[in-house]
This record gives sequence, C-alpha cells and structure tokens, in this order.
Amino acid sequence: PARRYRLRDGCWVFCALLVCFADGASDLWLAAHYYVRGQRWWFGLTLLFVLLPSLVVQMLSLRWFVYDFAASTKDSGGGTKDSGPRGCCRLCVWLLQGLIHLLQLGQVWRYLRTLYLGLQSRWQAEHRRRHFYWRMMFESADISMLRLLEAFLKSAPQLVLQLSIMVQQNSIEPLQGLSASASLVSLAWMIASYQKVLRDSREDKMPMSYKGAVVQILWHLFTIAARAIAFALFASVFQLYFGIFIVTHWCIMTFWIIQGETDFCMSKWEEIIYNMVVGIIYIFCWFNVKEGRSRYRMCIYYIITLSENAALTILWFLYYDRKTTSDFNALILVCVVSSSFALGIFFMFIYYCLLHPNGPIFSHRSVGCIFRQEPPPLPGSPVEAVTSPPRSLPRTTGGERDGAPGERDSCVPVFQVRPCAPPAPAARAPRTEGPVIRIDLPRKKYPAWDAHFIDRRLRKTILALEYASPTTPRLQYRTPGAPQEVLEYETTV
Repeated sequence: PARRYRLRDGCWVFCALLVCFADGASDLWLAAHYYVRGQRWWFGLTLLFVLLPSLVVQMLSLRWFVYDFAASTKDSGGGTKDSGPRGCCRLCVWLLQGLIHLLQLGQVWRYLRTLYLGLQSRWQAEHRRRHFYWRMMFESADISMLRLLEAFLKSAPQLVLQLSIMVQQNSIEPLQGLSASASLVSLAWMIASYQKVLRDSREDKMPMSYKGAVVQILWHLFTIAARAIAFALFASVFQLYFGIFIVTHWCIMTFWIIQGETDFCMSKWEEIIYNMVVGIIYIFCWFNVKEGRSRYRMCIYYIITLSENAALTILWFLYYDRKTTSDFNALILVCVVSSSFALGIFFMFIYYCLLHPNGPIFSHRSVGCIFRQEPPPLPGSPVEAVTSPPRSLPRTTGGERDGAPGERDSCVPVFQVRPCAPPAPAARAPRTEGPVIRIDLPRKKYPAWDAHFIDRRLRKTILALEYASPTTPRLQYRTPGAPQEVLEYETTV
C-alpha cells in the first residue's frame, strides 16, 4: 500500500526547521556578542564559519531551483515568449527566489515547501494526492542533502571553535553554550534525518521509525560530542599540530572511501569529489557510503576514532596550562570525553539491537547483534520487474554494472518512456496498463537515492506522467541479459 503523509511527519519537518533556525541564529548572535566585546578574532572566525558554508549551500540550492523552474516553464510555455500576467508571475517568482537565497533562507523555504506539499498530499483527491506526495519526497531529498552538507561545513567547525574558546577561557558563557549545543544537535539531527528520508523514499527498505530516529540522534550526539571535545582540548594547546592532524585524517578517510569503490555519481571525477565531501563527515562520525558488509568498516572506524580521541585527550592532559585549568577540572574533562563516547556506542547498540527498521537483530554467530547484515536480494529475482516510484529493481552486482561488451551503445538515451503498454504477445503474460519509464542505467547503491531521486530530468518526467496519467508511472532500471527489451519502448524523452 502507498505510504501516506501523517501528522507526525509534519511535526518532524517542523522540528527540523526549528533546529536549522536555532543553529544559524545562535551563531549570528554569538558573533555579534564577540564584536560588541571587541573580540574581533573570535568574531571573524565565528562569522566566517556561518557565512562561507551558507553561501556554498545557497548557491547549490538556487542552482537546483533554476534548473527545476526553467525546465517546468519551458515545458509549459513551449519555448514561446511570455507576456501579460503569466510572464509577470514568473518574473515575481524569480525575484522572490533570488531574494530568499540572497537572505540565506533557501533551506527555510524548502522546509516550508516540504510542509506545504505534505499537507496537500493529505487534502487533495486520490490522484493528485500521489502527485503531491512524490513532489514532497523529492523536496525532502533535496533539503536533506543540503542540510547535511551545511551541517558538516558549518556546524562541525563551529562546534570545535566554540569549545576551544571555552577551554582557553576556562569558563562557559551562556551564548557560547547555546551556540555549541545548537551546532551539536544540528549535526546529530541531520545524520538521523538523512537516514530516515533515505529509507522512507525507497520501497526496498523498511522505513525508519521515529523511535529509531531519536535513538540515532542520541547515538551521533554523544559520539560527535566526545569527538569535538577531544578536538577542542587538543587545539587549545597544539593549534598547528591540530591542523596537520585534521588534514591527515581527512586524506586517509577520503582514500579509504575511494578504495571502497562507491557508486554515487555518474562520472569518476564527480565520484571523487563526493568521496572528498564524505571524508569531511568521517572526521566527526561514521557514515555508511556503500551497501554490503559494513560491520568491519564500522568496527575499524570506531577503533580508529577511540584511539584518536584517547591520544588527543592524553596529549592535552600532559601539556595543558596548570595556571588556567585545575587538575580536578582536567580530570572532569577527560571523564566527559570517555563517558560521552561510551554513551554514544551504547545508543548505537540499542538502535541495531532493538530499533533497527528490519526488526530486532540478534545473531549468536557474530561478535554482537550490532553486526548482523541485512539479507541479500534473492538470486531468483525477475529481471523484468516493473514497480512504482520510488521502488526499484534488485541491485546489480559489480559485473552487471560494467555490462557485457556491446550490450548497449554509449549513445543510447539515458531513459526512455513508453506512454502505454503495447498488446502483449500470446506467449507472455499481459502487463499492467500505464506509462513505463525505462532507465538505461543500473540502480544506484546505498546511501545514494535511486537515479530518479538524483537526476532532476527523471524527476520532471515522473511528475509530468504522474500528473497526466490516471495510473502511477512505473520504473524499470537496466538489467543485463535482456537487450531485446529496448525494442518495446517506442517514445524517447
């Protein structure tokens, strides 16, 4: 059965909007506080970690809007020049979006739009309800990607900066505590929110419950807190060596991810850039970038993180300034780092053992219940399966992704559409009526969304067919072994 937009979904989006607003507002308030007190160096760094990431994310958000809006107006206008009220409305939309992104409110607008589309999916008739639901899912995918990028470009360095200032001052001012807390919650929230939206948008995955999402927030909150405090302690004494450590850790993690051969982007260089961004996330927390046997990668990552946290904290404890920090306070900080990391690992076990979307996962044969793997797809899955968005075909293996020589020409269009099902031959079972979108690409792997969530051209096609057809368009990803299926699709989009 189709998933319905519920009241709790709207409350979750509203809380995410509050977290986003609290994170940005507290940082700006603290920057103004530093400026008024004449602490220009801290003011400049605080404001830099607010504005620079925000500008990057706003430009990306505006670029996505320009592509989506230009494509929709081109399709509806047929390439003719607009005049009169219609052209005036489009001009107003361009001006409004330009003003929104200039004021750094692109994420706020997208959150409000997600709420609007979700509510419309509840209030509209059955056919239009599906249309608004998929538009809401596409918007949720966009805001999750944007906020995840912003969180690790802005909130993570902001958290380390404010903690370092607190350690140097040997005191915690209310605004500093508020800013650091908002940054920490924003980081933990966005990782859990990203995973939840990912699962909610894929029919081949069980959706994550809100209990599981809250426990994931606690898991990442405590592990990131331990990591950030260890960073702040070390940076308060060894500024230069801290920079060398961060760059070295990022390079090692990026190389590790590249060696894992992720499958997110369409080209090799785009994939490397994506891996470099994920390397920034790996500075602070675990982030699964590939389906498969992740237990060893997760175990190795947390062993490395525990070792680094311990080494950074011990080095700080050996060389910290005894004049500004007492031995008792130093011991308290060491205990906070160790206990926070332990609490984070505890909540990670709670999530995997009790609240995993696939149900309680216990395995007597593995080291612990946390490392139980999800069952792989059945080997007998049909190669001609056709499903409704965002459902997709069983995953292709590495060999299947490469394809056999001569299987398809490189000039074949990325996707093709059959507007209606042709008469079925006598030897075959009849197909379900309705438009079918054949995507001449293999299905992307976790944690990437399927191609129709990433490729905006596919989004446009799906939404257009969803709105015009009485039945939901069905998707078919490329699978090897059936090249004759290409002949069944007459219309190329």
